[in-house]
Amino acid sequence: MNNFKKLLTAAVITGSVSLVANAADTQVETYAHPTLFGSQANVYATTNANYVVGGEVDKTTKTAVAGKSNVLIDTMASDVLNTVRKAQYNCGDWDTKMPVLRSELAVILAESFASGRQVSAKKAYSDVTKDYWAEAWIETAQDTGLMIGYPDNKFRPDQRVTKAEVFATIAQIVDVNTNGVNVVLNNQEIQYIPLWAVNAAKETVGSGLLAEVPDQKKVIEDEYLTKEQVAYLVSALKTYLASGKLSVDANAPQVCKDFANSTIAMKMNSRVSAKHSNVNELFTARTTKEVTVAGETYAVGSTVTGRVMEVKRPGLNHPGYVKVKFETIKNKGSKVAVNLPEKTAGAEVVGQTKNPNIVARVFGAPFSATARVCGVAGRSGAQAVNVAANRVEEFGDDVSDVMVEPMTGHLGSGIKSGGNGLLSLGKGVYEIGKTAVSGTFGVVNEVTDEVVYLVYPKASNNAALNPNEEIIVSF
Repeated sequence: MNNFKKLLTAAVITGSVSLVANAADTQVETYAHPTLFGSQANVYATTNANYVVGGEVDKTTKTAVAGKSNVLIDTMASDVLNTVRKAQYNCGDWDTKMPVLRSELAVILAESFASGRQVSAKKAYSDVTKDYWAEAWIETAQDTGLMIGYPDNKFRPDQRVTKAEVFATIAQIVDVNTNGVNVVLNNQEIQYIPLWAVNAAKETVGSGLLAEVPDQKKVIEDEYLTKEQVAYLVSALKTYLASGKLSVDANAPQVCKDFANSTIAMKMNSRVSAKHSNVNELFTARTTKEVTVAGETYAVGSTVTGRVMEVKRPGLNHPGYVKVKFETIKNKGSKVAVNLPEKTAGAEVVGQTKNPNIVARVFGAPFSATARVCGVAGRSGAQAVNVAANRVEEFGDDVSDVMVEPMTGHLGSGIKSGGNGLLSLGKGVYEIGKTAVSGTFGVVNEVTDEVVYLVYPKASNNAALNPNEEIIVSF
């Protein structure tokens, strides 16, 4: 029975954490306590949220808002990778660190710039059958000029795309002045750039897009970019085009010239932070520029409503993180809110504001510190009660067996049950003591974190959006 309980608990925890990682509309709030000495994790699941107490939940792979490394947001990069995974691998395991294939590049480009577009002229490639997993995306990419096939009427969908070819694809879309630009990233020359691709590589470097690509060491040294790197590169391209950081090349495909993603510039009305915000909490911002979404124009001062999707509380060794989602927009004076697009190209904080001043922090600290300490103490007490209840139940079962088994002629089994009962009591005392120590450290952690916030609030600024900070979100 005890082993069954452990297996059931592990299954619930694993399933809940897995659900958090894979379901876009599931929120998770993670507390750092109790985590010492392998303390047991508890998962409290509701319809829309999972509250994880103890146990480590890894930082999600979502993209950070530019300028705020620990404010996260779902972006097109993760969406398009998920699209490829589902279509090509039927939801099976796959490795985003492997080189991108031509078929996968077609999906990324078509989803980014021509999603939902009708193909006007189909071109049949001899190596792309009607039942090929990416056939529709390849048709779209070819029809819109985002990619072309080879002269021998083949597309070679399963061929790896070199880094130089990816750079050439980017260069045909953007217009970048390459005067004085070298094929250098982080003071190192980018390898595997043939002569024909030097100018394209210079344009890609000069665009600044490579700053948004993960694992820049591999960008410099490897011949191929990974699926993940290309997805983030194209996602950043959309953000830069939408925000005006980059111009479209005169010879770019028409779908790139027609690129009309909504870019919403807004200022936060309230503070959202890993330290104080709670999962599922709503926040608002006001638009600072006129914007058109789904054919409707929204004036300056319109209200954008967002939601806190995940919270990881800061601790002694980490700043925590907060994940947000911008959900609706409503015109000033209107009662009707319109849903924003699900896919986000990216987000950037411009014109950061300061943290609350020392006076405000001093007045607020006693309340937040008391709340956090009470939370740790309460959860520690609840865990101690849970441990005690489990061990008392086991002890009672074992004592019952001590009484019953000798009377039925199983003396050895009765003696063994008596030993198990004493062992259960010992384990209970040990686990309650462990929880008490862990809780004490948890209290110290919370108090220390509050003191750090009072003295040096800048340390938590990367995990917060402050009132009047301007954010540009591209869809």
